Amino acid sequence: MTSKAAEAEMSSGDPAAYANRRTDERVAAKFAVRFTQAEDAARALSVFSINVSAGGLCLRTRKAYDVGAQVRLSMDIAGEEFDLTGVIAWVRDEQEAIGVRFTDVSDDDRARLHRVVERFKR
Repeated sequence: MTSKAAEAEMSSGDPAAYANRRTDERVAAKFAVRFTQAEDAARALSVFSINVSAGGLCLRTRKAYDVGAQVRLSMDIAGEEFDLTGVIAWVRDEQEAIGVRFTDVSDDDRARLHRVVERFKR
């Protein structure tokens, strides 16, 4: 699929367009997420995950974010503490949801994320 075709498909709002681009399996998981940058922490009073994968997560938030914005997140997932950097991959205002793709994830953190995702699948 060409990038223009992919952009057109994604702009249609079809969730399958996003699912086709994921390389890591997402699982439903609800846990609190904290933004570690002061300005983001002040904007997002209460943020919870909807799902998670080793490559990113979907968050429920009432605050607006721009696609492409970088964020720093801190979260405790099933007893594992993570401090990760990500980029806003998509925004769904009507659902009060954003997608965050993790960036610069260490091999150790990626392995821990895979283990956490496996725990949620059980």
